[in-house]
Amino acid sequence: MSGSPALPQYVLTPPAIAAIPVQGSDAMFPVRRIFCVGRNYAEHAIEMGSDPTREPPFYFTKPADAVVINGADMPYPSMTKSLHHEMELVVAIGTGGSNIAVADALKHVWGYCAGLDMTRRDLQNEAKKTGRPWDMGKGFDHSAPMGALMPAGSFDPSKGKIELKVNGKQRQVSDLSKLIWSVPEVIANLSELVALAPGDLIMTGTPENVAAVERGDLLEGYVEGVGEVRTRLV
Repeated sequence: MSGSPALPQYVLTPPAIAAIPVQGSDAMFPVRRIFCVGRNYAEHAIEMGSDPTREPPFYFTKPADAVVINGADMPYPSMTKSLHHEMELVVAIGTGGSNIAVADALKHVWGYCAGLDMTRRDLQNEAKKTGRPWDMGKGFDHSAPMGALMPAGSFDPSKGKIELKVNGKQRQVSDLSKLIWSVPEVIANLSELVALAPGDLIMTGTPENVAAVERGDLLEGYVEGVGEVRTRLV
């Protein structure tokens, strides 16, 4: 029987594809998964009560549709009295693979952006105490505001200022050179645990001085050579 194969029939309307804008383009980068590296700056590890040595990196995830783009407002989430900001460099994977060598890791990067790992700290802390997963502390709706993606080009993710201002006042500031695990090392390590795929995002960790924010606060983040992320809590 000739002809094109029948299109699949879904019992529900498929969800829209989560995506983030690309600098200088009308194109969008489709988001497949969001992986986050925990405690990847020494000073932040210390403030969270951990040893900042180079123990193997660990990861948690956020759903793809947690992204907030184009400077849109972020709704203050339910079930928390302690919403914290965590400013991060985000890596966008363009070419997938497993067991990627550190030396080849940056070849798999499509681009970079500035992002915020918003955290219901009270829920996360309670999960830590009871040995339960962090999902509801980290992977809630609208928990990943993202700036526009900058194509990788010649950008060097081993150095550069990373900063967050809240209502115009500096809250977090550090340098990418202070990452415990570098971007190539994180990509290589994560690719041993899962097969990375085009559209995956990796949030690489936050510097020290994470703190609570409230409704009405304006968050403005910056990564040198990459760009900005902006959102207001409502």
